Amino acid sequence: MISSIYHAIIYQPILNILVFFYKTIAFYDFGLAIIFSTIFIRILLYPVFHKSAKHQMVMQKIQPKIEKLKETHKDNKEKQLKATMDLYREHGINPMSGIGLLLVQLPVLIALYQIFFDKFTPAISSNLYSFVGAPATFNTSFLGLINLEQSSILIVSLAAILQYFQGKMMLPKIEKGRELSTAESVGRQMVYLGPVLTLLIFMNLPAAISLYWAASTLFTIFQQKIIKQQFGPNEELGNFRKKTD
Repeated sequence: MISSIYHAIIYQPILNILVFFYKTIAFYDFGLAIIFSTIFIRILLYPVFHKSAKHQMVMQKIQPKIEKLKETHKDNKEKQLKATMDLYREHGINPMSGIGLLLVQLPVLIALYQIFFDKFTPAISSNLYSFVGAPATFNTSFLGLINLEQSSILIVSLAAILQYFQGKMMLPKIEKGRELSTAESVGRQMVYLGPVLTLLIFMNLPAAISLYWAASTLFTIFQQKIIKQQFGPNEELGNFRKKTD
């Protein structure tokens, strides 16, 4: 049952989107088809990603308040948790939004891996919609230079670099002389750990998956830039919520 649902609402639509772009504006370049498909998917899911990015930025803004609550209720973990959750509700944020964002991305990555694992055999044509149709041949290269069925250290490195800049953008400025909290220290370490994990996870996977991740991360960078323009460094949280809700 779950497999059928996944096939109908994830795998098959992504396959058809890829083939559609491949045969049209990508000019039979599968790398370009992946990039166009990524942009299309991210536009469809823009509200989900936008809300998640907004929540992350608000959480950075209220981090000093969270640390103050920890200090105030340091002897009572139950009160500390309740006060923290009340603070989240006050600012309309969900602390689990970052995990939700990853869960949205995961089915797309699995579908892409499965598509390239199947290696575009003739049998895959049975999953194409009638208005899409199968191309005569599949050229699984990017700009005629990189075979997307094989791993590519170049694309993996690009994805890792883009992820580093994305993480760097999300870091708030720290007042000179102020000691970092444990959460802030972990957040800053993740800026470096994230790209390392990207290298380790994607370096042995088809370059198509790394290309999707790189394109998706680049889209996120532009999305975060838009939100940062809406939310200046000295702007009040209340004004920010009015702008982005």
